[in-house]
Amino acid sequence: MTSGAPHLLIDAGNSRVKWAMVQANGAQIAAGALAHGGADQAAWSDQWTSQWSTLPAPDGAWLSNVAGDAVAARIAARLDAQWPHLPLVTIRARARQCGVINSYTTPHALGSDRWAGMIGARAAFPGEHLLIATFGTATTLEAVRADGRFVGGLIAPGWTLMMRSLGEHTAQLPTLDAHAARGLLGGGTPEVARGPFFATDTPRSLSAGCTLAQAGLIERTWRDLQDEWQVPVRLVVGGGAADEVASALKVPHTRHDSLVLSGLALIASERASEHGA
Repeated sequence: MTSGAPHLLIDAGNSRVKWAMVQANGAQIAAGALAHGGADQAAWSDQWTSQWSTLPAPDGAWLSNVAGDAVAARIAARLDAQWPHLPLVTIRARARQCGVINSYTTPHALGSDRWAGMIGARAAFPGEHLLIATFGTATTLEAVRADGRFVGGLIAPGWTLMMRSLGEHTAQLPTLDAHAARGLLGGGTPEVARGPFFATDTPRSLSAGCTLAQAGLIERTWRDLQDEWQVPVRLVVGGGAADEVASALKVPHTRHDSLVLSGLALIASERASEHGA
């Protein structure tokens, strides 16, 4: 790897791929995102080319991938086409890394996105007790003590997945996508945030019910965690559905949408230091 060259960071989630290129000191050079390629892989590759064509050559790429082997293979091929022989590190959760201690029974079974997100959150809010809520295809929760110990978490269906599941498994309910549901919620306006969300038609009842289900899970977990630990806990929220769910939350929370990429940057820097880059 070239000393002083930037790091390329890639967060491959279930719905889309986010990326950032950062300098060795963590300063961001560029960032972007795109949906998974679907059937038109040529168009998907063209989008990557347009986003990466003017970037400097990185010293390596660090990938968090929870989207499966096919997506990983496409990303690797796109990297090799853009920067032949570029080193690619696919991260895995460890027992300990970058100040975070993993209490999972099998540490490497923890999702790489959750692991990198905790590393990013601890760096963003040092010395604080944290509850991290990420609203993606799945809704995930991680409880992290101020000393960096990840004590455990929860996984639930995400906001969009809840709505789609109801539509697909009931005879008379519509199948709502995120775009349609956002319109029904009023785009996160103050009127929506006040609740109580009771609706007078089925689509609005469905979208509001799934929103409150998400918010209720987060609020209950946050309150229980503070009761158990007897200390203030910062609730950090992010992810594709964070706008919608956060509009319904009635507890203090902090928005952060780049925790995984931030964690990847720290992992890349630690690795570079270990190798004397």
